[in-house]
Amino acid sequence: MRTARLAFSAIAFLALCCAEARAQSSVTLERFFGIGGKQKPATPLPAPQGLADHVVDGKLVLTLGDSIRLALSNNTDIRLDHSQIEFAQDNLRRVRGPFDPVATSSFADNRAKSPTITQIQGAPVLETLTQTTTFGYSQLLQTGTNFQTSFSANKLSTNDSLSLLNPSLASNLQFTVTQPLLKNFGLFPNRAPILIAQRNFKQARANFLGEVNDVVLQIVGNYWGVVLARENLTVQRKSLEEAEKSYEHDKKALGLGALPPLDIYRSQSQVATRRVGVIQAEYSLKQAEDQFRRGVGADLDPAIRALDMDLTDRPEPAGELPGTDIATALARALTNRPELERVHEQLANDELSVRLAHNNLKPDLELSGFYSGNGVAGNSPANGNTGLNNSLNQVFHFTYPAYGASLSLTLPLRNHSGQANLADALVSRTRDQYQERQTNQSITLEVTQAVHSLEEAKLTMEATKVAVDLARDTLKADERKYELGAEAVFFVLDAQTQLAQAELNLIQAQISYQLAVAQLDHATGDLLEHHQVQIVEPKM
Repeated sequence: MRTARLAFSAIAFLALCCAEARAQSSVTLERFFGIGGKQKPATPLPAPQGLADHVVDGKLVLTLGDSIRLALSNNTDIRLDHSQIEFAQDNLRRVRGPFDPVATSSFADNRAKSPTITQIQGAPVLETLTQTTTFGYSQLLQTGTNFQTSFSANKLSTNDSLSLLNPSLASNLQFTVTQPLLKNFGLFPNRAPILIAQRNFKQARANFLGEVNDVVLQIVGNYWGVVLARENLTVQRKSLEEAEKSYEHDKKALGLGALPPLDIYRSQSQVATRRVGVIQAEYSLKQAEDQFRRGVGADLDPAIRALDMDLTDRPEPAGELPGTDIATALARALTNRPELERVHEQLANDELSVRLAHNNLKPDLELSGFYSGNGVAGNSPANGNTGLNNSLNQVFHFTYPAYGASLSLTLPLRNHSGQANLADALVSRTRDQYQERQTNQSITLEVTQAVHSLEEAKLTMEATKVAVDLARDTLKADERKYELGAEAVFFVLDAQTQLAQAELNLIQAQISYQLAVAQLDHATGDLLEHHQVQIVEPKM
């Protein structure tokens, strides 16, 4: 058994050594190929902004407006969502690439020696020196026209005694223009990728606006969730205090013999039950605060994360409660919702894709023409050295011109790929039409439900106010009867429970109203405007 353990340990040690050796070998190989060498590290992410400005007396004090602004600055989801706009901007620059002008240049130097094999080569061993310089420029215009120009200069030196010019200088300047006549003719097929990229940018911005709306709505919900949990804790503590007062009263009554011994357990049980409610409310508040901290970025800084929070907005609505009807709210939604802008831009892109697919089914007919000038100069026994200037003069004056034209036709007998692309474009257009209908239906349903929820929240809030007043009056009456000995403690404890529940119901109704207002703003697309949020993006 001992031998087996030793063998197993040895195998494990060898495996570990081999793994380390492979890891070191991998690192060495990466360094050899320059993969890990002197690479610039990624820029660190920015620290959360603005949180320290809201620290007062060791607490993070925030209004709802402060929370939304902090979320727009620090929320990780918003930063991730914004990358789609940056990708769309990059793609817009990319699709302009085919129209970028291109300049080229080259220089070549070639020397060669070769034995002669005929009597007319002018030297026993033929030596040549060839030096060639070229410059070029080309550009594709948005009409589909391809323009090219090139200049070349060639110097040839040789020991061939039969050469008329030695060294000789030959130069050439040529202009070439190619124009599609059917497929890719005109502005549309060449600019279509740019138009599609521009609409994709608008779609990305609309998507981002929709996601910012969702994040702001989430922050509003988290804010009021913390307020609700805090108020619930207050109600639970108040209920516990009332139960403890009743328990202390019963203990005194028991000591004086005015209370049966078994009745003390009722008030004692209520104290224990309500203490459980306080504990649960405390941890519900902690969970709500943690969720809220993540939304505003307060969890990113350990010092800020450890602070207690004080959310100062009260759930009670101030002033006259606003009202709206479904028709008005729906009209606002159809004007403002970024989801509709996105589907409209997608439908416009579908139309462009269909037209492009039709263009790609056309035959490829191209007309091409060129015009060039040639020049030759050099050193000759009769004229001496005429030099490069003479060669260039011949070129630019087109003393020895050359020109020509060509017409080419590419006619696919079958174009399965193009036909399939057209079919896909048509299917995509139909699908996006249904997507537009679905979006309209979803927005209509969301607006309708939001209006109904707001109406329900208003009526519920009014009803719960009445319920709180009645529960408070009932408790006072039962406490008075109990003090006079006309009623058992059970009714007092039950009245306390009913009042605590009524107060909690009122707070929930008030917060439900605030959430219903925010949900209606979200449904109509007015949420960012109502919180003075404006998204500014660079122009395309």
